[in-house]
Amino acid sequence: MWVEQKRSKFACMDEIKRHMQIPETSFFLFGPRGTGKSTFVKSLIGKDTLYIDFLDPETFRAYSAFPETLLKTIDALSPKQVIIDEVQKVPSILDVVHKSMEEKKIRFILTGSGARKLKREGADLLGGRAVYCRMHAFTAGELMSSFSLDKSLQTGLIPVVDRSKDPARTLSSYVDIYLREEIQAEGLVRNLGTFTRFLEIISFSHGAVLNVSNLARECQLGRGMVTGYIDILEDLLLAYRLPVFAKRAKRETASHPKFFLFDNGLYRRLRLRGPLDIESEISGPALEGLVGQHLRAYSDFALPGAMLYYWRTLAGNEVDFVLYGGKTFKAVEVKNTKVIRPKDYNGLVSFGDDYPEAGLILLYMGTVPMKNRNIFVLPVEMFLREPGRYLE
Repeated sequence: MWVEQKRSKFACMDEIKRHMQIPETSFFLFGPRGTGKSTFVKSLIGKDTLYIDFLDPETFRAYSAFPETLLKTIDALSPKQVIIDEVQKVPSILDVVHKSMEEKKIRFILTGSGARKLKREGADLLGGRAVYCRMHAFTAGELMSSFSLDKSLQTGLIPVVDRSKDPARTLSSYVDIYLREEIQAEGLVRNLGTFTRFLEIISFSHGAVLNVSNLARECQLGRGMVTGYIDILEDLLLAYRLPVFAKRAKRETASHPKFFLFDNGLYRRLRLRGPLDIESEISGPALEGLVGQHLRAYSDFALPGAMLYYWRTLAGNEVDFVLYGGKTFKAVEVKNTKVIRPKDYNGLVSFGDDYPEAGLILLYMGTVPMKNRNIFVLPVEMFLREPGRYLE
């Protein structure tokens, strides 16, 4: 494909501009299926670009059998840039990529849905010569006027789901495809039924402190197997764990991390619901997860060096999210309520007492922004649409 090169920090997916910093050097772009990695990198194709897609069966067979074919193709076309889509399907290609980067001085853009297979097969991960970038689900700032808070709380913001005519049905298919293609086909688990049951149970831990021993008992599995299953979810970028913020801690803090699925829609799809469930038990974690995925995406895009944590003391004081690193130090509490009560400030007040340097933000489902002493109280939708206004 030979078209004019686009030099923007944005790329389009059906006219949706993605907020993504594009390194000038070679880089890996990892992200879950359906988040728009292929669409993004195709917008970077220029007149001197070689594009290779390992989802194409013929291309996959050719390069998996003879990875050195890449050297011959490069010698024939002399590209300045090479894009390899779904690189994890042919781990051995990275040895050839490494050689080409050193000898030919070519820029490589390599996409994948996780590095687990690459690490498992001992692939050369280029020894730090390529930057690691993450592709997230859509954000409110990317969708702009088409963003719907109610819709995102129900079906999430995975691009392939959000852009479909029937998001609920597409979301169900997305989960089934992931189980079949990414987990079963790659042989990541021996018993798909057991793993499916694990997914249903761990969805109840979305937005909660993760206790692996309790989870193992509920799943009726060994602790080691459950830990391995969680690692698989993280390696496939389907979930993440938030560590406890304990820098210069003045109080004894919790030790277990918090657990989140990467997108609210995935949580809604996996979380079984019955007559005894209370809506707030589901909508509360959903709202917290939606804020969390926006904070992760924005910090990757605009807050270099910032890492995401949560804060919890053994006395029970808690703040949902702490962004810390570089020039950023913000504490964000999320309340699934339209009316703020005095006790809703407790976690942020305690955190502010211990860390007076931090900016304090409370998000809620109301519509009126306000300030209570040193705490900014903001409607959650207002914050999601312009996080930079309050985080920088």
